[in-house]
Amino acid sequence: MLLEIDKLSVSYGKAVALEEVSLRVAEGEFVAVLGPNGAGKSTLLKAISRSQPSTGKLEFRGQSLHALPAHAVVGRGICHCPEGRRLFPELTVLKNLMLGAYLRRNATAVAADLAAVYNLFPILEQRGAQIVSTLSGGQQQMVAIGRALMGKPSLLLLDEPSVGIAHRLKIEIFDAIKRIQQGGTAILMAEQDAQSALRIADRVYVLEHGHIGREGTSAELSSDDYIRQAYLGVG
Repeated sequence: MLLEIDKLSVSYGKAVALEEVSLRVAEGEFVAVLGPNGAGKSTLLKAISRSQPSTGKLEFRGQSLHALPAHAVVGRGICHCPEGRRLFPELTVLKNLMLGAYLRRNATAVAADLAAVYNLFPILEQRGAQIVSTLSGGQQQMVAIGRALMGKPSLLLLDEPSVGIAHRLKIEIFDAIKRIQQGGTAILMAEQDAQSALRIADRVYVLEHGHIGREGTSAELSSDDYIRQAYLGVG
């Protein structure tokens, strides 16, 4: 198993954000975590990338991540594309992308991965010299995903990639995310857009009030009456 989580808990002071959450991601698998605002989706990804302390089992390729600082987690092969993108707005597209490769030393491999990012998002090559803050929200999201890919992850963590993006670009971005998985990268994506997530993910967990409420394949949850009513707006 690539990522194995068992009874993971996170608290902010006395407030419990996650309580005994268990999930897994296999090599090359696409797993989505659905849930409303405040459900704990972002906290879950932060715990995996070690920007948020947690308790419980948290293993990547059979080794615990608990004692590792965030940069060491990146070195293990986990790259986190956070909610809100967190780009360097005063820098160019190219410089933002290259910051994702800051731990890597093989210039030839980095150049190949930059070419792969440009193949995935051709607009970024055209806008390479442009200041990131002048891009649209959708284009900035492409930069954020591209920056994470420049770390050459085995597991890509995506936090709400569809937020604040025009519908046309949202479709383009979700299609690109599916292509990333098809290239061999496992993906764990936190997302509120249930319809889009169910369309492209292999399996889905539903996180509500810090607990896993439901889990299953995308096909299983797409036909679940509760999911259809609560998340898809289908009676």
